[in-house]
Amino acid sequence: MSKPLSDHDRKKQISVRGLAGVENVAELKTNFNRHLHFTLVKDRNVASRRDYYMALAHTVRDHLIGRWIRTQQHYYEKDPKRVYYISLEFYMGRTLQNTMVNLALENACDEAMYQMGLDMEELEDMEEDAGLGNGGLGRLAACFLDSMASLGLAAYGYGIRYEFGIFNQKILNGWQVEEADDWLRYGNPWEKARPEYTRQVHYYGRTEHGPDGVRWVDSQVVLALPYDTPIPGYRNNYVNTMRLWSAKAPCDFNLKDFNVGGYIQAVLDRNLAENISRVLYPNDNFFEGKELRLKQEYFVVSATLQDIIRRFKVSKFGSREVARTDFSKLPDKVAIQLNDTHPAMAIPELMRVLVDEEKLDWDTAWDICTRTCAYTNHTVLPEALERWPVELFAHLLPRHLEIVYEINRRHLERVYAKFPGDMDRLRRMSLIEEGGQKRINMAHLCIVGSHAVNGVAQIHSDILKATIFKDFFEMEPKKFQNKTNGITPRRWLVMCNPGLAEVIAEKIGEEYIRDLDQLQGLRKFVNDDAFIRDIAKVKQENKMKFAAHLEEHYKVKINPNSMFDIQVKRIHEYKRQLLNCLHIITYYNRIKKEPNKQWTPRTVMIGGKAAPGYHTAKMIIRMITAIGEVVNHDPVIGDRLKVIFLENYRVTLAEKAIPAADLSEQISTAGTEASGTGNMKFMLNGALTIGTMDGANVEMAEEAGDGNLFIFGMRVDDVDEMDRRGYCAEEYYRKIPELKHAMDQISGGFFSPGQPDLFKEIVNMLMHHDRFKVFADYEDYIKCQDTVNALYKNPKEWTKKVIHNIAGCGKFSSDRTIAQYAREIWGMEPTLEKLPSVD
Repeated sequence: MSKPLSDHDRKKQISVRGLAGVENVAELKTNFNRHLHFTLVKDRNVASRRDYYMALAHTVRDHLIGRWIRTQQHYYEKDPKRVYYISLEFYMGRTLQNTMVNLALENACDEAMYQMGLDMEELEDMEEDAGLGNGGLGRLAACFLDSMASLGLAAYGYGIRYEFGIFNQKILNGWQVEEADDWLRYGNPWEKARPEYTRQVHYYGRTEHGPDGVRWVDSQVVLALPYDTPIPGYRNNYVNTMRLWSAKAPCDFNLKDFNVGGYIQAVLDRNLAENISRVLYPNDNFFEGKELRLKQEYFVVSATLQDIIRRFKVSKFGSREVARTDFSKLPDKVAIQLNDTHPAMAIPELMRVLVDEEKLDWDTAWDICTRTCAYTNHTVLPEALERWPVELFAHLLPRHLEIVYEINRRHLERVYAKFPGDMDRLRRMSLIEEGGQKRINMAHLCIVGSHAVNGVAQIHSDILKATIFKDFFEMEPKKFQNKTNGITPRRWLVMCNPGLAEVIAEKIGEEYIRDLDQLQGLRKFVNDDAFIRDIAKVKQENKMKFAAHLEEHYKVKINPNSMFDIQVKRIHEYKRQLLNCLHIITYYNRIKKEPNKQWTPRTVMIGGKAAPGYHTAKMIIRMITAIGEVVNHDPVIGDRLKVIFLENYRVTLAEKAIPAADLSEQISTAGTEASGTGNMKFMLNGALTIGTMDGANVEMAEEAGDGNLFIFGMRVDDVDEMDRRGYCAEEYYRKIPELKHAMDQISGGFFSPGQPDLFKEIVNMLMHHDRFKVFADYEDYIKCQDTVNALYKNPKEWTKKVIHNIAGCGKFSSDRTIAQYAREIWGMEPTLEKLPSVD
């Protein structure tokens, strides 16, 4: 019998990882040693593992530089329309492996490191995550960058270079504790500072209205320093740019006013200006109206628009001298996509630049502005909508308040002309909300100032038109579109699950990686026994690997033959981690009641961060850990049920957990999750979904076939009907014995023996003011989980459903999403052509 292949040799056989040519490997080793010596100034004998990572990162980065310069040169020569994706969040994760995948360098680098006695995975583990996002919205932006580059679009991601990203989560005695994420501590080899493109951003001051127009005077200046990160397309030689701004005080900061406190204090006070890019606000789906946050939003918008206009003016085909001055052409050369309302200030800021600085008349400027900007909505939850106090606005951005008032005046005139006498409609559609303290509704500003507004899944886009933006839809129906979210198959399949990527490639070739619709070709193998075995084998290997990871890092031993039931996402009431908890408790009680029955063994894993100020979310984490403490130490249960809280869930942990999942939990109340993208990642990686008809789950069921997902619970119409009737939790509590038993255990201290009333607030919330109707879906959820258990006992039928799911994933590539944005919103045409190679 042949001896089993080593991990290294097995990797070498995976064709999607690229070829390891002899010359290629020799050159990589030479460059690696050169960087170790000249860039890091280290001798091989004293170099640490981090030094080796840095040397490898610089070696791989060298392969980007020529392509990067060539791509930007290509754009300069061709002068295409450019798209600017503005986002307060880019949740990038690690860069090294993704770059190697996209440049087809993975096997060559692996071989080079191996020959030098180094372990590639150990080096990859030295890289910090770039955690500049909270969850879905920030990770979507990162997937979009990958797709825009892979489709050859002249695209730029613009955001903030936060010194501290999303906090690191520690679990101490069952509670979440936050720790600052000092991700730049050892430097970032992927970024290039561009101090020569520093921009000035203004705050405070006042306005002067004169015969020559309006001047904004006596403002305070903060400098925006750009840092560029290369974004390689998938094997097409395109390398785009993500430009993140960092805040810096100008040299004369606080010194010009010869202020009291003197020179030393003035220099120390520079921190106040530089705090703008210090830290990412850690809220997901929640608006916190703080001055620093509004400063951040205007900071990215102001610096970015200066860049956009500078580039528009100098770009002219075949000429370096002639500056473009005709702004009527701006919408033909520039598209601006606003990722939620966070960069909404782009609309009044563009108007300020065009009217006050470039001296265009209002109507011309407004036409240019609306034809340039487009807005993506990400949520319907009222607590997440940005509504800035007018008072704060007036203080921080006095000119922009005047502009917003003027936009609103003209907008309400148009509404009144179309719906004369409808005063209530005027009130509802105003950009300014009266009553109590006056606030600016940023979503309304975005709709009025954009030519396209989109939701992020069909059901979400329909809800927008029927509910929160109904008045605006009735006024301008053509403005509203849907663009269902997607994920990049490079990171979320080829990179994180090479075994599965290879099994697929053996059947349908490698082209599916740039054209995910080709996965449909797997349907014809759904009854192929060998293929079924291969798919199941890859899943089992991924589970073993993840189990080993958990054992090494969290000291928990789990049964790799159990069903891996995973819910990973931000902790939020609407995502209903509590419904998951109720199922765990119910399953626990059933096993305890009949310990000799053949139960389907499960390992339930729940992970995600709670916003530091979100008390209920932190209590939910405490409840999960408390249930785990009881269940995992009950000898009657053994390894038939385990509950694990996955600490510090982030991009890099997702890349390990998702390929190992059997069951994906997508159980939000229908009508609350705009789309979800984790759901798509699980589907692509061979997990089955248990979920409600919410967000993109609806379209996933459509693509994979209804019977291939475990769908349960109320639909949107049922939820609406219940809102009209009134939801009574106690009815369900009295009516369903297993639910009552579980709730009584929680409230009686069964899971918190030391503190019987630890969870009284959660119990009280579930019983008396649960906006998300957990009990209403409990019974159907438990029944659905029973169906899951039964099917898992039949591995072959389970795996057939898995194949149907993978085959139905084509629609959920971010390449499809971006191609639709390009054609239907930006007026750009994607290309699959490659740029000529530079190496």
